[in-house]
Amino acid sequence: MAGNRGLTGVTRLIMTLGTDSIGPLPVSSGEPRVDYTRAFSQAIDRLHAEGRYRVFIDILRNKGAFPNARCFAGHNGPKPITVWCSNDYLAMGQHPKVIAAMEDALHDVGAGSGGTRNIGGNTHYHIDLEEELADLHGKQAALLFTSGYVSNEATLATIAKILPGCIIFSDELNHASMIAGIRHSGCEKQIFRHNDLAHLEALLADADPLAPKLIAFESVYSMEGDVSPIAAICDLADKYNALTYCDEVHAVGMYGKRGGGISERDGQAHRITILEGTLGKAFGVMGGYIAADRTIIDVIRSYAPGFIFTTSLSPVLVAGVLASVRHLKSSSEERDAQQAAAARLKAMLAEAGLPVMIGETHIVPVMVGDPVKAKKISDVLLAEYGIYVQPINYPTVPRGSERLRFTPGPAHDEAMMRDLTAALVEIWGRLELRKAA
Repeated sequence: MAGNRGLTGVTRLIMTLGTDSIGPLPVSSGEPRVDYTRAFSQAIDRLHAEGRYRVFIDILRNKGAFPNARCFAGHNGPKPITVWCSNDYLAMGQHPKVIAAMEDALHDVGAGSGGTRNIGGNTHYHIDLEEELADLHGKQAALLFTSGYVSNEATLATIAKILPGCIIFSDELNHASMIAGIRHSGCEKQIFRHNDLAHLEALLADADPLAPKLIAFESVYSMEGDVSPIAAICDLADKYNALTYCDEVHAVGMYGKRGGGISERDGQAHRITILEGTLGKAFGVMGGYIAADRTIIDVIRSYAPGFIFTTSLSPVLVAGVLASVRHLKSSSEERDAQQAAAARLKAMLAEAGLPVMIGETHIVPVMVGDPVKAKKISDVLLAEYGIYVQPINYPTVPRGSERLRFTPGPAHDEAMMRDLTAALVEIWGRLELRKAA
């Protein structure tokens, strides 16, 4: 890291994305000049050459009929498609209670929040939702952010700065937002192998016993579909006097009797210092949050630039999330249907000989191992079968582990799964890809 010290966040991001190998820029024969156009073009050309240039699909979801949507491609009007990669895991973005709550709020208070929380954007909707989220996780307080990325980055960067000499122990597969927060904190970082408790303990044991420590990890890793050993990590935190920070973005709403996540399901929420979640996945709307004791929440509220200096979430969005959280606290119907759908799809794909990564969560990854082929499969599925799934490439996953990531929901029926499986089998044969062993 020493060689990267002093680089801007943008420069670090560019290096992470793999464009740092761009060659020297030409200089004119007269006064030296930087060829900016060439630099930017080379950056994009590199992504194309590696097969990981990202293309955003132009779609509209059909209200009340998800996963059915329509895709705008070419000049022939919208084409019906089935969405297989949405993070709206429980289709709560389509739920009548959520839509009605948003419509009511829109007509009650208008569209926007009117400013930052400390100026004009602190509405009663925000206060109600924070209380509801604190209750969901059994914590004293919660704090809303504009996204899960911002909540991770702002909280991790701020909490470490408040603790001089802090060492953060980070799982190697942590999300980019967590990595950004740790970098921006400026503190020492120790990376432990994914879910490797022995490696984590070795790092903790080797650290200064008087140094503040924080263990940062996720509960559900969204690209692998596996789960962290929360209880064991908390045991190590207790043993070495460390704080714990658990990212539950792919688990809140999805697991636990009331949707409190893996930490609720495993009875460990009370042992986590800071729980972080999103409002844009299982809850179906937008935003992020943390939940902790009142003092920690007050520190982040008072010191984190990512919270202080940004316009707060629209009360319309907050009202929708509030309805969603309240509904999922008392209803397990959506969770049960989603888990059943995920298990059914995994079984179908495995029976067909496709390289599905079998795990215990709702994530259904199918390994491809090549960015160009992953993009080709995605393109053929959309163009020929009306099936939409995005390829997952580096830097989201390591090079050589490119994959398709399916997220079946409560409304993906067996006929849709049969169609998807048959399409994948045909394309696998067409591209002469190796099937699962």
